[in-house]
Amino acid sequence: MSSPRTQQALARLADLTPRQIVAELDRYIVGQADAKKAVAIALRNRWRRQRAPEEIRDEISPNNIILIGPTGVGKTEIARRLAKFAGAPFIKVEASKFTEVGYVGRDVESMVRDLVESAIDMVRKERESETEDLAHEKVTERLLDLLLPPAANAPAAPAPAPAPVSATAGADAGDGGVFVVSSAGAVTHERSLEQERYQRTRSKLKQLLVDGQLEQREVEVEVTPTSPMFDMMMPQGAPDGIENFTSMLQDMMPKRTKKRTVKVSEARRILIDQEFDKLIDAEDVTADALERVETLGIIFLDEIDKIAGERGHAGGPDVSREGVQRDLLPIVEGSNVQTKYGMVKTDHVLFIAAGAFHVSKPSDLIPELQGRFPIRVELKSLTEADFVRIMTEPENALTKQYAALVQAEGCSLTFTPDGIAEIARIAGLVNERMENIGARRLHTVMTTLLEDVLYELPDRGTAPVEVTPELVRERLKAISEDEDLRRYIL
Repeated sequence: MSSPRTQQALARLADLTPRQIVAELDRYIVGQADAKKAVAIALRNRWRRQRAPEEIRDEISPNNIILIGPTGVGKTEIARRLAKFAGAPFIKVEASKFTEVGYVGRDVESMVRDLVESAIDMVRKERESETEDLAHEKVTERLLDLLLPPAANAPAAPAPAPAPVSATAGADAGDGGVFVVSSAGAVTHERSLEQERYQRTRSKLKQLLVDGQLEQREVEVEVTPTSPMFDMMMPQGAPDGIENFTSMLQDMMPKRTKKRTVKVSEARRILIDQEFDKLIDAEDVTADALERVETLGIIFLDEIDKIAGERGHAGGPDVSREGVQRDLLPIVEGSNVQTKYGMVKTDHVLFIAAGAFHVSKPSDLIPELQGRFPIRVELKSLTEADFVRIMTEPENALTKQYAALVQAEGCSLTFTPDGIAEIARIAGLVNERMENIGARRLHTVMTTLLEDVLYELPDRGTAPVEVTPELVRERLKAISEDEDLRRYIL
């Protein structure tokens, strides 16, 4: 049975039907309906598996997917957005970075360890969000204590003299007995006034602190320095997994603190981390993160075509590529991987692989690995019409991003429909004549187009900027028509 927090994460999937998942992806990615449909079904199946009877639940394996298509058509973005709104631990790794066991380099198990680290960060941020208000309140009080030590810590007042007898012994009113007022009450009153003045001062100081007027004031805080010895124990090129050993040694070493004099702004950052460490149960975070990895984790394995090759060919590189595939096989099939947080089972981690497959083809992968990726989806190359949609429809469209950058300088940037069409035409033309890098070509075209505008913006005033077809052709004509310049600039 999953923990309550993992159940909450799965409950979010209950509200996301495949059609709604595709609609969410449509907000950021243009086209590629087949790929969106495939990943939407795979994500929904995770929730369906949790609803299945226990006796068959563990037998239901994720349908891993291979996305086939040229660079810049949305493969990575589909997987990244899918994980983001599903609240699932996610990492992107490049298959070409791995080496066969016995070679110097990264081993395939490191991607599972990276996924665990990603899950730890994700769960901790959730816990920090839940305790943020309380943590900030505690930090404010600690900063006030540093700026104005509590009255209890102030030097003690001198001890009062012994109080005289309140009335003459045996005398009555008729005998003219002398009554003396005790000095204890005066001392108490004085202390009360002092405490009241302290509280008023603290209240005023707190308001200044909240308003940000004391950020440059210096205070002394205690910090736990990191030992350089552990950095020396992990030289560049150290084998994967050695960090588990050094982390264990670091935990065994006694914690030492030292005092640092820093500004309030820096002290706030140090103290908030300390308060989060007190408020958040690290063991609970780790247990929740490991469970989410095993239940909801997604690994995006990019450039898988780089480790595919025609089988039967002799030679080191081919043997090495096939060796990486064989190392990947048990991870994708489901195995136990040791991490510094404990053992992780990969049986129900969803693997989404991607590759252009210009030289090789999916059938060049070893048959065992092909069988672990039963869903294959081919993504289409982007057309000029797609570029127009990419620049206008998504919530994070490039035109909106550049408009926001220009707005920061107090100016406005607008694109006419014809201007957008001209940008799309030039991007498509350059992709045809040179390497086709898909939608990434729009970034290079837009950067070149608006280079002078962004450079001169602080000095040109607030006159609005309008991108028209004439402006696009004027700025990009020389580059788009010059084959040599285009090769290096666009």
